[in-house]
Amino acid sequence: MSFAAYKMMHWPTGIENCAAGFISHSRADFTPQIPVIQTDDLESEWPARRGIGPIPNLIVTAGNVLEIYVVRVQEENSREARDSVEVKRGGVMDGVSGVSLELVCHYRLHGNVESMGVLSVGGGDSSRNRDSIILAFKDAKISVLEFDDSIHGLRTSSMHCFEGPEWLHLKRGRELFARGPLVKVDPQGRCGAVLVYDLQMIILKAAQAGSVLVGEDDAFGSGGSISARIELSYIISLRDLDMKHVKDFMFVHGYIEPVMVILHEREPTWAGRVSWKHHTCMISAFSISTTLKQHPLIWSAANLPHDAYKLVAVPSPIGGVLVICANTVLYQSQSTSCALALNSYAVSVDNSQELPRSSFSVELDAAHVTWLLNNVALLSTKTGELLLLTLIYDGRVVQRLDLSKSKASVLTSDITTLGNSLFFLGSRLGDSLLVQYTCGSGSSMLPSGLREEVGDIEGDEPSVKRLRRSPDALQDMISGDELSLYGSAPNNTESAQKTFSFAVRDSFVNVGPLKDFAYGMRINADPNATGIAKQSNYELVCCSGHGKNGSLCILRQSIRPDVITEVELPGCKGIWTVYHKSTRTAAADDEYHAYLIISLEARTMVLETADLLTEVTESVDYYVQGKTVAAGNLFGRRRVIQVFEHGARVLDGSFMTQDLNFASSESSSGSENSTVLSVSIADPYVLLRMTDGSIRLLVGDPSSCTLSINNPAVFEGPKKLVSACTLYHDKGPEPWLRKASTDAWLSTGIDESIDGADGGPHDQGDIYCVVCYESGALEIFDVPNFNCVFSVDKFVSGITHLVDSCVQESPKDSHKVINKSSEVIASQVKKENIPNMKVIELAMQRWSGNHSRPFLLGILTDGSILCYHAYLFESPDGTSKVEDPVLAQNSANLDSIPASRFRNLRFVRVPVDAHIREETSNETPCQRITVFKNISGYQGFFLSGSRPAWLMVFRERLRVHPQLCDGSIVAFTVLHNVNCNHGFIYVTSQGILKICQLPSASNYDNHWAVQKIPLKGTPHQVTYFAERNFYPLIVSFPVHKPVNQVLSSLVDQEAGHQIDNHGLSSDELHRNYSVDEFEVRILEPEKSGGSWETKATIPMQSSENALTVRVVMLLNTATKENETLLAIGTAYVQGEDVAARGRVLLYSVGRNTDNPQNLVSEVYSKELKGAISALASLQGHLLIAAGPKIILHRWTGTELSGIAFFDAPPLHAVSLNIVKNFILLGDVHKSIYFLSWKEQGAQLSLLAKDFGSLDCFSTEFLIDGSTLSLMVSDEQKNIQIFYYAPKISESWKGQKLLLRAEFHVGSHVTKFLRLQMLSTASDRTSAAPASDKTNRFALLFGTLDGSIGCVAPLDEITFRRLQSLQRKLVDAVPHVAGLNPRSFRQFRANGKAHKPGPDSIVDCELLCHYEMLPWEDQLEIANQVGTTRSQILSNLNDLTLGTSFL
Repeated sequence: MSFAAYKMMHWPTGIENCAAGFISHSRADFTPQIPVIQTDDLESEWPARRGIGPIPNLIVTAGNVLEIYVVRVQEENSREARDSVEVKRGGVMDGVSGVSLELVCHYRLHGNVESMGVLSVGGGDSSRNRDSIILAFKDAKISVLEFDDSIHGLRTSSMHCFEGPEWLHLKRGRELFARGPLVKVDPQGRCGAVLVYDLQMIILKAAQAGSVLVGEDDAFGSGGSISARIELSYIISLRDLDMKHVKDFMFVHGYIEPVMVILHEREPTWAGRVSWKHHTCMISAFSISTTLKQHPLIWSAANLPHDAYKLVAVPSPIGGVLVICANTVLYQSQSTSCALALNSYAVSVDNSQELPRSSFSVELDAAHVTWLLNNVALLSTKTGELLLLTLIYDGRVVQRLDLSKSKASVLTSDITTLGNSLFFLGSRLGDSLLVQYTCGSGSSMLPSGLREEVGDIEGDEPSVKRLRRSPDALQDMISGDELSLYGSAPNNTESAQKTFSFAVRDSFVNVGPLKDFAYGMRINADPNATGIAKQSNYELVCCSGHGKNGSLCILRQSIRPDVITEVELPGCKGIWTVYHKSTRTAAADDEYHAYLIISLEARTMVLETADLLTEVTESVDYYVQGKTVAAGNLFGRRRVIQVFEHGARVLDGSFMTQDLNFASSESSSGSENSTVLSVSIADPYVLLRMTDGSIRLLVGDPSSCTLSINNPAVFEGPKKLVSACTLYHDKGPEPWLRKASTDAWLSTGIDESIDGADGGPHDQGDIYCVVCYESGALEIFDVPNFNCVFSVDKFVSGITHLVDSCVQESPKDSHKVINKSSEVIASQVKKENIPNMKVIELAMQRWSGNHSRPFLLGILTDGSILCYHAYLFESPDGTSKVEDPVLAQNSANLDSIPASRFRNLRFVRVPVDAHIREETSNETPCQRITVFKNISGYQGFFLSGSRPAWLMVFRERLRVHPQLCDGSIVAFTVLHNVNCNHGFIYVTSQGILKICQLPSASNYDNHWAVQKIPLKGTPHQVTYFAERNFYPLIVSFPVHKPVNQVLSSLVDQEAGHQIDNHGLSSDELHRNYSVDEFEVRILEPEKSGGSWETKATIPMQSSENALTVRVVMLLNTATKENETLLAIGTAYVQGEDVAARGRVLLYSVGRNTDNPQNLVSEVYSKELKGAISALASLQGHLLIAAGPKIILHRWTGTELSGIAFFDAPPLHAVSLNIVKNFILLGDVHKSIYFLSWKEQGAQLSLLAKDFGSLDCFSTEFLIDGSTLSLMVSDEQKNIQIFYYAPKISESWKGQKLLLRAEFHVGSHVTKFLRLQMLSTASDRTSAAPASDKTNRFALLFGTLDGSIGCVAPLDEITFRRLQSLQRKLVDAVPHVAGLNPRSFRQFRANGKAHKPGPDSIVDCELLCHYEMLPWEDQLEIANQVGTTRSQILSNLNDLTLGTSFL
């Protein structure tokens, strides 16, 4: 392996930062949620209850992923709430029955977001201004992003970089900094500040509205609203202000100029010096004058506790700051100060006066804070408890602080309030939650039924909802007991009691931090599968989470359906299920299907889908003499339509009511023999595409239930050959597309009155016909009049945004493209010798939901997929500016654009995983796209073909889940009947028909399908016991013990010391102290996919930590047989005064499962010096890393006896890997060692080592054919690949490992797993002989932020091709936030000396942008690289196929 590819397969899910801001809408856009019945006086309804008010967007970052969500609130009495059958999470609170988060846009950045702030322009609730996002990246890069409506995405408004040679003086010679850049923003949006290099403060001055920077163009670009911008930036050196150690800073409320308060430590102290040196912190407040660039000190406060670490600005009208310390909370303002002691460690400055104490004891280090009201703060502690801190104030004087307990929740990494009744708990360790809160004095404001409903947040939800819920949501937040806060109200004698109630409304699943994982068989695995289908037999079982959020995550990249029944059915071409009204009993949503129609090569079968599938082909009037092209329901499911090649039939149940024949109708082109190619049905229309490229529309008459044939004249003529078409039903009651044509005032909710004018019934909605021509253009027509309402010239090239061609967008660019394209493209098309690119299949669909927008899916001749998401953008004057004189004459008739044109409709391209790219076949294309509206409660598209996949829609986002287990799928349809509830049927290319359901335990709203099993403890390591399908797992959980018991366990028993009580009083000795206890659980997967069972537990002794568990194969020297045993390595943790010891334990796993007591039995245990941190079996022997030694043991059946050892100077072995007789050892500080074991001399010898210092996280061997490489990941989030080459002179005669490649991953890689790559050569006949490819392994890795990826070996010619493509893409792709992918992937040495290694890894995160480029650009870049587009795509495809391991 000289070359490799780095590929992400599952992106980070652990949320690190969250913030709230009006990004994609302004405060004024938030229409008050009023019941649908419009009344004249809008105010009449408001005083009845508290309004939700404008809700900002939620912005979250996880690793290098940035996502923006909009909060959708569902009112209790709205039409949508009445229609929805399912009960929403959390019951009804404040008149709101459901709140959900919907994705606006998401980006994968070339850099990890260190911190984030929101710059707001301010203004009242009627303000049209928008906020901007300030992102800070490692070292000192700052990007300011704003939302641009015209592209429905973010664009960079300014970038500020303070690194590189000219800013080197800012570091003052240091290389290592305590933290990355920290962003804070003035609450009124006048400036922002970023702390970089620990002591340099960068001030970002915001542009005032109406200044030069915000020109008319920009206001025009974002629909009249202006986003906040940064005008200039300058630096304040805090060192000049006599600060040495800055801990935090914050802008405070209520001053005319921005005022920054900085918390800093004058001279550091630490816990061991506190009795001599304490209260070392102080805060200083500076008034920042951005125009004069001056910053006078206006007030300060000294002698704050040494453990102060966070400042929180108190909102107006109180003002001032809260200083959060580990043991105290202080309030400071210019005039007053007060404090609250949280536990017995809190002391005042001179120990004289007693501090006011809280009613309970708590530690506040690592807490996160947000404001619920202007005097109530919500604190989330390190144990996941929510506390409420109330400021009791009079006027602007805070009299005292009051702390009270609330519910327990998830362990948070950040917390933010959204609007006035929601907050979001972002978590890296568990699932993130969106919670609604309400506050009342007494219970007058709460609906009477609320208390019970809050108790049922996780209780009896309908099954569909239960699947999507997170298992570790607020376990204790549901207890229903409301918390009380007593506080004196200002100017009020009797105490007003404040009660808060919470309801969890939504949650994001998180699989991080992945500490370890095992690769095991699924329950429903198919032992006979081969090739890529075999990969679907496996699943990844991961240790994730921490503490009470600890869980086992079962991840599956591909979906494997639960099969109900299967039958052989050779020669099938298509299947359809239809409803029939006469059998109808249930509600429309739950109606069972009546018939299943199966089209074979030369005939059609009809089956009745009652309790049993019975064939009724002979007794029905369906056309059964030839194959069927399509079937479906018309006229509100009262009739069935069946279309075959020469005609169609309308049936009422099994009786025919109308028979149409296409051949006899007078066709203008005179082609009598044209037959039907594809069909699209949208009640009451049927659209047919004929073999001669013409289009027919069957128009239904609902009153008589009959059809008539219509040949639209629009498509006559040679230029209008249609390559694909579909009908789109824009369902009512408020059809979405109507907003695209009329002006905005019509779409705000008054369209109710206008709808009636159309004469059609309200809820029918509108029907449109989407057509693609052979030329690659796309047009949308309304039906049945066929007026063109939207057209795009080059749909087929896959541009990022589709705009109606009559609204000319930025004409300069388009001219340039056209001129360039004509001759260049022509030459390249010749070179690629590809047939004419055209769209062969289209689908457009919008699913139910108040705010859902349609998706448009197109499949091209080469198998690539274009996916677009519609959005509305209203250009202020209805046209763009005409800048090019050539277009001036067009501008005259811009006013004459018919009002029916969808000039506000645009589409943005959505990336779809490369997984689906199908190898092009020469057969006639079959229909690949099937739309489903309810399969187990999910909705989306199913793609059949040689690479089947599910595209499910969650939160307006497509989630792609491949389905590999059956190979190619020729036909698919939904089925809902007695035995198969909301299931589906598909036919494989082998001719097997399967009736299935989706596995119910998985959550599909994730990059991979995930099932979480809560453990209520921290999982540390897991391994797979293949013979019995068990997963042994190390779990630790806290246990409370009295202090004297803990102290006695820390004494060295052998030395026989007496316990000294360290001067503790007797009641302190009996106080409880929390200690982690360890155990090894043996879990077995459940057959039905339910929760997993603990088959046995192996407890550890007190103060003994289990460090490693492995399944080892040992050769019993007495019986000469191999034994498979479970080996556990432990360490006693007893403090620094006791010598380290550890135990090695061997367990055998019994055969009989009836008696769980005898499932595991200990066969051997032995105590060794040093912690036993890693174990492995080496050719039948057991290799143990015990402290600084590595010892190889022989197993006699009763005894382990050492036969060889190696005394390297490793401090603590992190990992051991073995291939044949080679050993790779990773050390916690000393990098890696490469050893070999020789049987004849019985010796372990060091072959080579890496002489640098490296803090290893994980190691593994990488095998490519006959080359062996050594992979290591470190705590700077890098990976390196070394190799052993004793013949090369640089290796110092083989002592030194040489570097083959290095790469910055951007997350801590905790585990590598070596898996054999699939051979992709079998798909192609012309490929080179695959002998060298067979022994090729890739490494799958998991990281602490929840991402999973792989490093796979490449052959040189592929690597060179992709590397030159990668260099082109650095410049060809516009990168979000202006980040450079090359600098992100540089090895981070963090100030240590490091010689740069070879650049031998290509970054697929950058290469995946290639497919998202327009087709012409793809051809041009491929030409510049010296290859072809098809060659590049097939290389990327092979890599994806070769590494689809799950």
